[in-house]
Amino acid sequence: MTAGTGVYTSRGLAHDLRAVGLRTGDVVLVHSSLRRIGPTEQGAATVVEALRTAVGTEGTIVVPTFTAANSLSSPVHRERVRGMTAQEVDAYREAMPGFDATTTPSTGMGAVAELVRTTPGARRSTHPQTSLAALGPLADVITRDHPLDCLLGEDSPLGHLCRLDARILLLGVGFESCTAFHLGEYRSSDPSVRRYDCVVADGRRADGQPGRRWLSFEDVALDDRDFGRLGAWLEHRRTDTGRGVVRRGRVGAGIARLLPMAHSVDLAVEWFKEHRTAGGGSTGDRIPLTRPPG
Repeated sequence: MTAGTGVYTSRGLAHDLRAVGLRTGDVVLVHSSLRRIGPTEQGAATVVEALRTAVGTEGTIVVPTFTAANSLSSPVHRERVRGMTAQEVDAYREAMPGFDATTTPSTGMGAVAELVRTTPGARRSTHPQTSLAALGPLADVITRDHPLDCLLGEDSPLGHLCRLDARILLLGVGFESCTAFHLGEYRSSDPSVRRYDCVVADGRRADGQPGRRWLSFEDVALDDRDFGRLGAWLEHRRTDTGRGVVRRGRVGAGIARLLPMAHSVDLAVEWFKEHRTAGGGSTGDRIPLTRPPG
């Protein structure tokens, strides 16, 4: 925080991030709430600069850039059409813009994620509902492949991150926002499957307007409703060396948690096995979207 100004600087936040355990060269999946970090000199830009300073030029920053508004199967869409007549719903769906990885903003992921997405040199995966964006030397490797029928599984950027020994940083948000836990659902025995529907951009129509097409696919029925309980359990787990799996500290005005992704996903599989019913647990029809920062 700059003396006398009451705002946090990138230098100060970078110091806090290193104190929590972030290191040069880290690949880190970041979920954040700018409001909970507190006032900064340049808003989200200060936080992104601090993250880049903490991991250095050898490190890679990854953020969720999910898009719920283009999906018929998301809570966002259901809320927007609530109370509409059938004709109004049809008209609304006809006007829904198709997802374009280069231009479509994320939904509810926060200012830091949006700034990473739009930073020159950033790469974004092409999934129309659960894309991730990355900034750094491994950005292309992480985002290059993202199959339609693998929202957040082994062949998605989450799988790549796990294999790259990435770390998870929850910056001012709780475990409810921990996207990586969804990978544990894919690894659970016999997970439930559901249908997803979304609209994507598809060239130009004859009248010059953006073209669109609808996609339908089946994938694991993901559910984040118990991630808070899973995270509370995880905070009491220890590694073989006796250190807690989750490192916790203050970054700016917010609480930050740093945890190893691969080990945390393994523990999530263990927790799901004990605390969820057979077949993958609860089967609510919610699309797996990280909760918007508060």
